[in-house]
Amino acid sequence: MKVIGSRPASVERDARSVKLVSEEGGALDLLRNQLRDRHVRGVARRLLLAKQKKGSTSLMLNRQAAAVGVVALCSAAEQSPLGPIYATIESERIGAVIDWLTAYESG
Repeated sequence: MKVIGSRPASVERDARSVKLVSEEGGALDLLRNQLRDRHVRGVARRLLLAKQKKGSTSLMLNRQAAAVGVVALCSAAEQSPLGPIYATIESERIGAVIDWLTAYESG
């Protein structure tokens, strides 16, 4: 069990997926920070909005980059030679989550 903030997050694994369930926004801090640091918030916002459905959205991440801790977005599966990692984010307030992940802050 991984601890994020002061509350534990549950981790569920099966043969093809890993699911992290958390009530803490901190579970997405790494993704948010890398989108900011890599200057791809605009692209991420476009991709997240394009895949938005009621209560969820998704991204494809380059598998090779992820293996070394780097978030590299894919707009097509062919952009990741080993196949992409499919990341799905679910929330009752998915629009607010997208806004937070891709926000431009002054300063």
